[in-house]
Amino acid sequence: MLKTVAIIVVPNFSIFEFGTACEVFGIDRADRGSGVPGFDFRVCTPVPGDVKMKSGLSMHVGLGLEATADADLVIMAPYGRDEDVPEPVLDALRAAHTRGAWVMSICSGAYALARAGLLDGRRCTTHWHYSQDLASRYPQIHVDENVLYVQDGTIITSAGTAAGIDACLHLVRVELGANVAAAIARDMVVPPHRDGGQAQFIDRPMPTCGSAPMEALLRWMVENLEHDHSVNELASRLHMSARTFARRFRAETGATPAAWLNSQRVLRAQELLESTELNIDEIAREAGFGHSVLLRHHFAKVLATSPQSYRRAFRGQLAEVG
Repeated sequence: MLKTVAIIVVPNFSIFEFGTACEVFGIDRADRGSGVPGFDFRVCTPVPGDVKMKSGLSMHVGLGLEATADADLVIMAPYGRDEDVPEPVLDALRAAHTRGAWVMSICSGAYALARAGLLDGRRCTTHWHYSQDLASRYPQIHVDENVLYVQDGTIITSAGTAAGIDACLHLVRVELGANVAAAIARDMVVPPHRDGGQAQFIDRPMPTCGSAPMEALLRWMVENLEHDHSVNELASRLHMSARTFARRFRAETGATPAAWLNSQRVLRAQELLESTELNIDEIAREAGFGHSVLLRHHFAKVLATSPQSYRRAFRGQLAEVG
């Protein structure tokens, strides 16, 4: 059973993500009548003393890495990905895994797990800003940028910022049950469960292209998403044959015209869900999908969630039609 939790911090650690673990495990809720046990929560570092944060603040940490020796869960807090991690930290992570403890990373903490060899051959995630870099540095691991968190055996990796809450609550649910996880979430005023397979909400700005005519065409397409665009019509705007245009378009954008349009329409739908109270049918028309069925299909395909769930996540509980 999950009783003892140790989180490792190193210089230049991130205060918000560190705070997510503190909120879940570091607050004693045992006397609140909700069934949540008290955790033995420990903050530790290789060299006890003042540890600098990314924000410029410092925090005094009184415990060394010996605090991880009997922990049921060892969490690696995020830190500057280009900074060296002391070998004792890697040893502590390896030792925890070897004795069967849970090991978790939040955001860029995944780099330490990768350096320790704990992610070799495993599926994992990190903040989408870092996913391609992590995958290129450690080709032996399988990085999925499109999820909030991944559990592979007794190792859990999470995406950035608030996804650390989701990963922690997931582990609470696994170890202590849904009621305990829901009680902690209720206390934190967060959703009790966001599935790990839900996509990270990644902003995908319109890419720039190698040629000015193609870039101008892309901007025109974005400004006219509500209209249908055939390959023949688009090709004629650049005075190309349909075949040449399709080949050039894929070379410059990495996608077919239809796939690129759908990704931009999903992005437009995201913006409308966040900033308007249009119902789902209206958003489908405004984004260029025409029908809500197509909007839901492409939204789920790209983001692995529904338009309604996305709106709730970003704008709170709204009355939805559709």
